[in-house]
Amino acid sequence: MLFDTHAHYDDEQFDGDRDALLSSMNENGVALIMNAASSLASSRAALALADKYPFIYAAVGVHPHDAKDMDGDTLPALEALLRHPKAVAVGEIGLDYHYDLSPRDVQQRRFQEQLALAESVGLPVVIHEREAARDVLDILGRFPRVTGVFHCFSGSWETAKLLLDKGWYLSFTGVITFKNARKSHEVIVNMPRDRLMIETDCPYLAPEPVRGRRNSSLNLKYTAAKAAELLGISAEETAALTTANGKRFFGIG
Repeated sequence: MLFDTHAHYDDEQFDGDRDALLSSMNENGVALIMNAASSLASSRAALALADKYPFIYAAVGVHPHDAKDMDGDTLPALEALLRHPKAVAVGEIGLDYHYDLSPRDVQQRRFQEQLALAESVGLPVVIHEREAARDVLDILGRFPRVTGVFHCFSGSWETAKLLLDKGWYLSFTGVITFKNARKSHEVIVNMPRDRLMIETDCPYLAPEPVRGRRNSSLNLKYTAAKAAELLGISAEETAALTTANGKRFFGIG
């Protein structure tokens, strides 16, 4: 059984069939789903899904795209939501210099505030980083007691090693099924297996052979199969390994 450690089922792309799709997960080999938030409203929606479905858990936080919308009430509201028993991480948070939908100084300030929140509540973080690795690593260095996972990791082995040496986890999407994913393949082969997780980031980043379509956790099997090929183990062993890693990371019994 698989654990999709990063999904967005509160996204409007699922409005037409969300319940039917989620109700089919267990029979299709998906045991657990982590729904990652992107805003305060998304955090509330993620927890509503976690309340409705026993196999869904939530990460609560504000994405760098939405950092510009945070105000003085946002952090106290997030802190209150993190008291929910199925809120098991702060995220997704970080920096995105590709789209720059929030000013960079605002992204950095809100990122630091949410890292401080994670430190205060004792939860791991889910990191979004795009074209901002140096600044993300610099800011994380100011919070040595905070640990977490870099979701949708696509960096070099050198960057991966810096994170792994500090106890961080790395999570990979269906992008690893693409022909040009050589850097990710190198990381997966060389990293400690007990720090590897897989995800869909659905509805985005559908793997081969369904690339270009709306993604869902039903497609996680393709990512697992590619990881298994790279590791030289069976798909079943990969599913068991990554599920155990995800449960340990998020503290799910």
